[in-house]
Amino acid sequence: MNRLSLTLSRGIARVTESALGRYQSAVIRIGFSGTWLLFLLREFPHRREMYGPDGPWGWDLGRQLTDENHAFTALMWSGGQAWFETFYVLAILATTALLLGWRTRTASVLFMVGVLSLQNRSVFMGDGGDNVLHLMAFYLVFTRCGQVWSLDARRADREAAARARGERVRPDRLGPALWAVLGLVLAGATLAGRLFDNGWLVPSLLWTVWAVLGLWAVVRRRAGSEEPRILLDVIANVLHNGALFVIMAEACLIYATAGWYKIQGSRWQDGTAVYYPLHLDYFSPWPALADLMSSSGTIMMVVTYGTVMVQVAFPFTLFNRRVKNVLLVLMMLEHAVIAVVLGLPFFSLAMITADAVFLPTSVLLLLGGWAARARERLVRRGRDEDPVLPGPRASEEAVPDSAEERTPGHVGFSA
Repeated sequence: MNRLSLTLSRGIARVTESALGRYQSAVIRIGFSGTWLLFLLREFPHRREMYGPDGPWGWDLGRQLTDENHAFTALMWSGGQAWFETFYVLAILATTALLLGWRTRTASVLFMVGVLSLQNRSVFMGDGGDNVLHLMAFYLVFTRCGQVWSLDARRADREAAARARGERVRPDRLGPALWAVLGLVLAGATLAGRLFDNGWLVPSLLWTVWAVLGLWAVVRRRAGSEEPRILLDVIANVLHNGALFVIMAEACLIYATAGWYKIQGSRWQDGTAVYYPLHLDYFSPWPALADLMSSSGTIMMVVTYGTVMVQVAFPFTLFNRRVKNVLLVLMMLEHAVIAVVLGLPFFSLAMITADAVFLPTSVLLLLGGWAARARERLVRRGRDEDPVLPGPRASEEAVPDSAEERTPGHVGFSA
């Protein structure tokens, strides 16, 4: 009984004292926001036909659909072109902010609003990856995904270093200003009767996050003792760890259901299912490559059966690290091939990002080190090519944030 109590106490302490999977949550933040940003930029010339007033899925159809399914979309607040153009640009800016980790908590909420609004406006514009983004955008709001590899983490490190040197840190003024502006927007949309016109879940979440961010800033600045800060930090850690668990469970559920449904299909049973998509014009950007792959019946059979076995087996291998890592590599390679051969890059990027949540921290640190060295080479090359530009002063250099033992900082509205 004592051993069970000790195990439970250790588990509770681990869940409440820290945000687990900091690098994994940073990777999915970067991956999903980067995927959505690339999609928005690629479809920028066609935005009006896809999601705007010039599309075949018109305003009346969109209104009828949202009235029936109660899906949240800010694009139904107005049918004007000016509102659509403004919202599309704001969605790009919010996605970029989340990608860079700038004001991560606020950016994650705005990212969710952009994803839900655009996808719920025109529901037939996706390829499967949009469903994954739809879910993950909602889950990311509850994670502390800006603790590493973000501008927020860099700012926190600089402030911590300044305090260690005995320097005075200037108070954050941009965070409260951003909080006030967003509060005015929410109040205006609520008073106009637009925010709660199709359900209460997302609007209630927006108001809750806004209130919590304000409370967080007040407690951080005004509280005379550490207890309120510790309590809010514990709540944030529990929400983060719970959301990360849900993201992992969602990825397992996607693969498990996909694999079991494939087993029931006759084409998957006889080993020919992969052959047919390769010969559809819509999924053949490289016909010669598709013909080369489908020319061998053995390859088609191995890929078909291998896909089913990997998808069905993956959830059962999570407790065996070596087997799990092998299957992760196979699934990522499979999605990379799908991106090239079938012309589904955004679906593949979304699924590879979902897979990345299971990658070991050591692998992520290795990849982060490679990225940091590549960035340093680019910066050094730029300075060598342009000798007029001065190098950074020593006081402006950022403290490296790749150490696993670094205590994450929470500044302003980037909790």
